Amino acid sequence: MSAFDPTRVFRKLAYNNALANARLYRACAALQPGEFEAKRVSFFPSIKATLNHILIVDWFYVDALEGGTLGMKAFEVDDPFDTLEALSVEQGSVDRRLVTVCETLDPDALARVIDLHRGNRIQRERAEDVLSHLFQHRTHHRGQVHAMLAGSSVAPPQLDEFIVADDARFRGEELAELGWDEATLMR
Repeated sequence: MSAFDPTRVFRKLAYNNALANARLYRACAALQPGEFEAKRVSFFPSIKATLNHILIVDWFYVDALEGGTLGMKAFEVDDPFDTLEALSVEQGSVDRRLVTVCETLDPDALARVIDLHRGNRIQRERAEDVLSHLFQHRTHHRGQVHAMLAGSSVAPPQLDEFIVADDARFRGEELAELGWDEATLMR
């Protein structure tokens, strides 16, 4: 093994996030008509609304991590996508952007200050804190979708395991769909 790399955990979190989203969207694709939009008990009132919220917040933070100034424009529309298919395409896109951000990190980049454009003010936070916050947010709301799936016709997918070498046998097909291999995940 090589020396400790403080950026590795963020790369793995980005890969794990994209893999979890792919699993979640695949499960949601099996929902019966009306279940995607059905009112449910959670922080947001449906699977559709929750997935849209995850995406909107991703737009906000990933743009800031890339040095952008999208800011509050990300929140102008509560549910920008009406279909799971459209949401899936855009979520995959922002997931790839986050992977790219994390693949290009070095220790100095983790310590750099990120400007989060909040309308009438700019919030300034270290990149490592913004990334940690973003991954926590995604995990929290994916868990809510997971729970909502438990009340649908679809069994919730496996989301509670992190990327470890011993689980490689379970994710080959999914990695191929994402265009990755085990060597990428284990760097």
